[in-house]
Amino acid sequence: MITFNYNTHFMLDQEKKIKQWIQHVIHKEGHNVGEINYVFCDDAYLNNINVKYLQHDTFTDVISFDYSVGKIINGDIFISVERVKENALKYNVTFVNEILRVMIHGVLHYLGYKDKTEEQTLFMRVKEDECISLVSL
Repeated sequence: MITFNYNTHFMLDQEKKIKQWIQHVIHKEGHNVGEINYVFCDDAYLNNINVKYLQHDTFTDVISFDYSVGKIINGDIFISVERVKENALKYNVTFVNEILRVMIHGVLHYLGYKDKTEEQTLFMRVKEDECISLVSL
């Protein structure tokens, strides 16, 4: 089950289509959906999580906590809507494109993709783009 929780004024359009897209990506990678909880929040909320659980006092767009067991994908994905808006402007992409990118970014981590090295980061971007191309909103 995929759930969307809102701790800010933002709300996704077309939740059903987005859930189907995320499920499709997970199944395409040979895994099954367990429970994935998205929490959309502001910078302060996500920064607090970053400090409390990761000991990083920096702003970020997404933090994911992976509770997957084997091929069953479970986790919590926290997204700062403020940061996504700024990054969309910074990278000259639409807000929708950027929100989809961070949403699937957390899932890709659950599926085993990493972004610690430059090579991994570049490959992660390719996977994000591939996934985004699968959704039509």
